[in-house]
Amino acid sequence: MASASPRRAELLAQAGWDFTVLPVDIEEGFGAGPVESAVSELALRKARACMAKRGLVIGADTVVVLDGKVLGKPASNEDACEMLAALSGREHRVITGVAVLNTATGAELAEAEETAVRFRALTREEIEAYVRSGEPMDKAGAYGIQGKGALLVEGITGCYFNVVGLPLSRLARMLQRAGFPEVYRF
Repeated sequence: MASASPRRAELLAQAGWDFTVLPVDIEEGFGAGPVESAVSELALRKARACMAKRGLVIGADTVVVLDGKVLGKPASNEDACEMLAALSGREHRVITGVAVLNTATGAELAEAEETAVRFRALTREEIEAYVRSGEPMDKAGAYGIQGKGALLVEGITGCYFNVVGLPLSRLARMLQRAGFPEVYRF
């Protein structure tokens, strides 16, 4: 897995797959064009960055999109508060780009999964308390649905695991297409 995300590692372990974490250091900027294409390309670049190290490589990147603007990880507590205030009482999109590379066959797959998330209306006190918890600081959109951030979410439409950072069902189908049918052996 070409990611240092502990949440992605937890999801892979939950699925029962053996894996090694190989974080990569690449520029995570986005160019022009659809977010889905950009995040899929970023996942592919991450996977390619450690491709020579293993036979199968998975790369992923997750962004939060509100009103067409990508919300990455907050740079400061103030930034986190601003993001959460903008998300308050509104629906946004969580898009994860996933890439699967099979170095034995040369197969390269890159796709994007999208989930709609609706926040309940938040008070300034709730936002500040959540930011003080420290949880938002390493997460796109300044929240983690799998932790205390679950209290901010009113509902979702789509894949929950995508919001955590890795759409497992899509990944399993991609792994099969890339030549790894054993992903469904329980």
